[in-house]
Amino acid sequence: MLLLEHEGKALLAAHRVPVPRGLVVRSPAEVDWARLAYPVAVKAQVAAGGRGKAGGVVRADGAVMARAAAERLLSATFNGAPTEAVLVEAWLAIERELYLSVVVDGEAEGYSVLYAPRGGVDVEAGPPPARYPVGPPEAFRSWRLREELAPVEPDGRLREQVVTLGRRLLELAVAQDCLQVEVNPLALLQHGGLMAADVRLVLDEAAAHRSALVHGHLRAAQARESDPVRRCLEGRLMLVPLDGNVGLISGGAGMTMAAMDLIQAAGGRPAGFLDCSNNPTPQGYRLAFELLDADPAVRVILVSIFGGATDMERVARTMRTIMGERRAAKPVVFRLNGTYAERIPGVFAEAGLHNHPTLEEAVGASVRIASEAA
Repeated sequence: MLLLEHEGKALLAAHRVPVPRGLVVRSPAEVDWARLAYPVAVKAQVAAGGRGKAGGVVRADGAVMARAAAERLLSATFNGAPTEAVLVEAWLAIERELYLSVVVDGEAEGYSVLYAPRGGVDVEAGPPPARYPVGPPEAFRSWRLREELAPVEPDGRLREQVVTLGRRLLELAVAQDCLQVEVNPLALLQHGGLMAADVRLVLDEAAAHRSALVHGHLRAAQARESDPVRRCLEGRLMLVPLDGNVGLISGGAGMTMAAMDLIQAAGGRPAGFLDCSNNPTPQGYRLAFELLDADPAVRVILVSIFGGATDMERVARTMRTIMGERRAAKPVVFRLNGTYAERIPGVFAEAGLHNHPTLEEAVGASVRIASEAA
């Protein structure tokens, strides 16, 4: 889960990493712009990357410019993500932009510290950063990081500051269950000090059960989601809306992706990735049907479920019950397979339902129905 910049900087400051003093603005009318010291940076706060190159950071030399920039950014989106606030900070006099991060690294069996002597929006275009594979956090050694820095950073005084900040970023990552703490740029200022000009901080959502910070941000992120996505999260379903017209109810990410690929190959367009494997219950399937029935873009619903350890006769009975309860007239195409699949025709026959013998046939029927209904 990616935090907003100002949220990440608050955590950096709590772990003694220097950050610019900033003002979070959600309504320009609430700020006395004339009292700020200029120039300032007005920065869109979005949970997405690519903000800098897309014009999400604006220099303002006066109150009129700053307020206009805030109003424009607050109404903008970046990579599909809306601006939730703007962060107003003093414009930094940067001598050099550096790169420093701590990431969870499977190869290191723990964490790695990464450093590059050139940072900013084009850091990926330069040589790869120096890497110190720390492993478990208690294995961090300052002298080992110095060894990795020496070939790429000739300034000894600067290296010592980077070592100190690297340790603090690692402490933050461990304390707050972070998958990544990336400071880019890490600004070398005119007086020789370092300051985190920007931060990309990603929390581990799997730590929500033990971390109040992660749990709180996860709940807030869910509240910002669209209503169908939020309902799926609450119902333990996985939904990724797309722009097609073939609704898909499936079980397991692999099966869902395979069905989506077959829909595309048959000339159709899936309306979304809807995986019920975390809640394969009557309640979970009812929610899936309810959401797809309410989507006006969906012309047909394809149910593609394979059960190895699941009793497919029970799934078929659930589908028969749901079909009897539905009030929507959208056609439903079934491909159920797995344990006790031979019993499915008998269950479906009682309700006049048909289970296709192969997924390819079910997909073909779904795409054909969707095209005829368009």
